[in-house]
Amino acid sequence: MKKHLIVTDNPSDWHMEMSGVSVVSARDYLTHESFRKQRGLRVYNLCRSYRYQSTGYYVSLLASARGHKPIPSVSTIQDLKSPTIARLLSDELDDLIQKSLTDISADVFTLSVYFGHNTAKRHDRLSSRLFKHFPSPLLRAQFEKEENHWDLVSVKPISLLEIPESHNDDIRDFAVNYFKGKKVPNLKEINFNYDLAILVNPAEVLPPSDEKALQKFVKAGNEFGMSIEFITRDDYSRLAEFDALFIRETTAVNHHTYRFSRKASAEGLVVIDDPDSILKCTNKIYLAELLDAHRIRTPKTIIVHRENLKEVPDKIGFPCILKQPDSAFSQGVKKASDMDQLLELLESLWTKSDLLIAQEYLPTEFDWRIGILDKSVIYACKYFMARNHWQIVKQSNSGKHLDGRVQAVDVREVPENILATGLRAANLIGNGLYGVDIKEIGGKPYVIEINDNPSIDAGYEDQVVKGDLYHSIMRVFRERIEKRKQRHITT
Repeated sequence: MKKHLIVTDNPSDWHMEMSGVSVVSARDYLTHESFRKQRGLRVYNLCRSYRYQSTGYYVSLLASARGHKPIPSVSTIQDLKSPTIARLLSDELDDLIQKSLTDISADVFTLSVYFGHNTAKRHDRLSSRLFKHFPSPLLRAQFEKEENHWDLVSVKPISLLEIPESHNDDIRDFAVNYFKGKKVPNLKEINFNYDLAILVNPAEVLPPSDEKALQKFVKAGNEFGMSIEFITRDDYSRLAEFDALFIRETTAVNHHTYRFSRKASAEGLVVIDDPDSILKCTNKIYLAELLDAHRIRTPKTIIVHRENLKEVPDKIGFPCILKQPDSAFSQGVKKASDMDQLLELLESLWTKSDLLIAQEYLPTEFDWRIGILDKSVIYACKYFMARNHWQIVKQSNSGKHLDGRVQAVDVREVPENILATGLRAANLIGNGLYGVDIKEIGGKPYVIEINDNPSIDAGYEDQVVKGDLYHSIMRVFRERIEKRKQRHITT
């Protein structure tokens, strides 16, 4: 397992003994050969200063170069120096700030944040959010009130010497809980070389992977020498602890999944789904333009706005399919049978987006789903329409859903033009994990969409390839982590 290493200017500054936690001086960490050669360290930088080219700065910088996990990272250190970021964060957290500080009569307030917590419970939520944005063990946030409105003015790191002695017991509790983390228990002792986080949402109704599939990912990851930990949106501040992030929660741009992907990518983690893939795949208007520009066959498609809606009957005909740009799992996808229904649906959908997709309706018994990772096909399925419905998923007014049948197919039995079209479409996005949906009409493939974060459920997508599906994904993670580590060493 990973080893927790607290680095301070003077080890005597940290006078709390904790199981599994070692304390060393910054000078020893920077100069001793033993630390340079160790792998799998999590470095908690508690130096008194992170000033540019100071000892504290070099602790985080060299920890990153050695493949260790520094907290704070150099990027966080730079963020802490920026008043602009503090102002932007003040706007984002405005409601929480006003609520948390409502009873404070003074015009200036200082909030101490220790491992994401404050000694006063009423400020815990605000402390947690600040820590997520600035993952650094010890922080101090300054707030000012003007005309009864609080603003965040600055967030700065603090040293152990600046902490009141009366706070030590609380800090110990906060630190112990933080170091414990939430590791997935393993049945066998395995020498793990890397840590992979899987982002999930336990409350999600239609998650990309069910519980059984998630456990298969854990098993496969362990076999490739990776320790797997499930994390949620509350673990944003902990991303720097990992070597890789696998997002198994439905993604969207205006959503924490995208922020997780961006943050993980900036921290140097291997990420699936990467932020670029999320941006491209979750917007159907972008996909429509992309596929058209590269002459990949799709159903007749136009981008609809208020000025051209009358073109839909002539260019698309009825019935036609209307899609929100960010629709997923058949939600935000409607069928219009005539002009009156078209106008009614457009008015409803325009409340969420100024631009919409209108697409030719091509009825088929099933859609092909071609699963692609690292520019190679890893599985193929037929997704059949839900019973008495034109979509794969039928949503009821009560919120319940009915799924169509899923039939996995041996890749060798999939028509070659279906596979080639799926690969060609996915390769326009990148080298991540994609599910390309294709309709086959008269032997010709029509790409419906390219999905990042495709569904992988036990007993469905893995019917044919079985455990090889999970191994193929974990193998790519392992290979990419090792390539990234090698680049650190050679540079």
